[in-house]
Amino acid sequence: MNLPELTLPQMLRERARRDATRVAIRQKDFGIWKPCSWQRYHERACHFAQGLAALGLASGGHLGVISENRIEWVLAQMGAGLLGAITVGVYPTSPSPEVAYVIGHADVDMVVCEDQEQTDKVLDALAELPHLKKIIVVETKGLRSFTPEQRALIATFDEVEQLGRESANAALIDEALARQTMDDIGLMIYTSGSTGKPKGAMISWRNIRGVVPGIVERMRLTPDASHLSYLPLCHVAEQMLTTFTPIYLGSTVNFGESIRTVQEDLREVAPSMFLGVPRIWEKLHAAINIKMQETGALRQRLFQHALTACGPLADKPRKAWSLGEKLRFGLYYWLILRALQNFIGLRQTSVALTGAAPIAPDVVRFFRTLGVPLIEVYGLTESTGMVTGHRIDDVAIGTVGPVTEGVQYRIADNGEFQIRGDMVFAGYYKNPEATAQSIVHGWLHTGDVVREEGGQIRIVDRLKDIMITAGGKNITPSEIENTMKASPFIKECIIVADARKFVAALVMIDFETVGKWAEARRIAFTHFRSLVQTPEVQQLVDEEIAHGNAKLAQVAQIRKFHLLTKELDHDDGEVTATMKVRRASIYKTYAEEIEALYR
Repeated sequence: MNLPELTLPQMLRERARRDATRVAIRQKDFGIWKPCSWQRYHERACHFAQGLAALGLASGGHLGVISENRIEWVLAQMGAGLLGAITVGVYPTSPSPEVAYVIGHADVDMVVCEDQEQTDKVLDALAELPHLKKIIVVETKGLRSFTPEQRALIATFDEVEQLGRESANAALIDEALARQTMDDIGLMIYTSGSTGKPKGAMISWRNIRGVVPGIVERMRLTPDASHLSYLPLCHVAEQMLTTFTPIYLGSTVNFGESIRTVQEDLREVAPSMFLGVPRIWEKLHAAINIKMQETGALRQRLFQHALTACGPLADKPRKAWSLGEKLRFGLYYWLILRALQNFIGLRQTSVALTGAAPIAPDVVRFFRTLGVPLIEVYGLTESTGMVTGHRIDDVAIGTVGPVTEGVQYRIADNGEFQIRGDMVFAGYYKNPEATAQSIVHGWLHTGDVVREEGGQIRIVDRLKDIMITAGGKNITPSEIENTMKASPFIKECIIVADARKFVAALVMIDFETVGKWAEARRIAFTHFRSLVQTPEVQQLVDEEIAHGNAKLAQVAQIRKFHLLTKELDHDDGEVTATMKVRRASIYKTYAEEIEALYR
């Protein structure tokens, strides 16, 4: 795919010229989907840019954004880009200390906050943020509760846009875009911090332009594609489908009312593509299982028959299906699979993605059996997103597909996957030592151990996570953990094996699924802990672990496990904002329970 040699903000201006009246964004407000054309998108972004400039944000300055996904997020981001400033996203689920760390470390000059809750987090940390000049608030409810001193620091999003409209300084934007080069930094995306403090990955306009052709080719995207944006925009996975690709391609993005209305929004939007991290697919898997538990015996039997009959088709390209296989799938599609696709809102989806973390192959196989065209992709913040992915008609379940267009790769002697290309990030902000370790002679050292199998890349594990038992056997914890998490009853599994006599695990149940299972069997419980402590649930998990063990080599099988009596919590430092497990923190918190497993 040949893209214009334009930065993302320059391309937004070009898109507004080429496709002025076509719909760029739709946002749902109070139950109504409101369209925004490419011309209007560019115009509002320009007004916001001019308003930022009037408030004192300079080219090269840093604008923070703390918000759920909505049109104001991308207007702020593109407004900063049109001005030559850099956008820094912050997870809206982050507590005040994490917000303070990212905004402080990134030297943020101004920050856009969605509402009073996010504004309070910033105000609580004001003493630690000497660079911060202005807080811009999108939703104004609750602003009257601030003191006059705090209110002086605050402007509303509408006020900033209005300020830009009144300045009418179009030359400011034109001059900034004329100075902009492909090697300028456009975004800073902070890593999840699963092993330490988050690092600010600097993403240039060249990096963004470099990753787009591979995404478009592998997913077979066209300007008619539509996407529901709901995963955090401070993560590169959502950025690539909400800003990078749509602006270069001219496709449509939809913003629902809330992260809590995703399934309803999916049914209404019927997007042609859908991105879900493994936890989303696991939740949808669990939701279908709950739905089937609540239905009648006839439908339950029909569902099981459909899974058995259509399971062999999950790995097989549709163009290779025989007439008999087409008829078999068609029968079950009209009997039950179509209804299940409608239930999860993905009946019109021509490509669905899972990425950002490993996923159990059985979960991928489950959705492909239902007829959802799920492919697995791989990428990092440091690679500006997706760099491998299955071709839609060539899926090897358990791998992440071949590399995408523009990516050079090699596998080091220790098995590490290393890549080179325009998509390799510019480095870590204020951390030259980490940058030098990550990029060596132009090659990005991903830290992931891989195997190549017939042109497809299989992720083995993180290099730093591979464990060696007391008996000298190498263990790849992610393989074991994902095998167990294929069970709808197991939400999290954390392996313990390093320098140990055998593999053990800390297991967290899926409260909703196990709760429904318990209710159907009239098992009394009042909360998470009481449910976990029932003998029936402990027996259930024991059976699920045994089922998972049957798929693993003997050395990798879980011999003992401890059931966690509370859910892992971001606020307790047990998981990151992206729900990645912080192993070191968990091993420390549950040291006593772990030791008890080896007595």
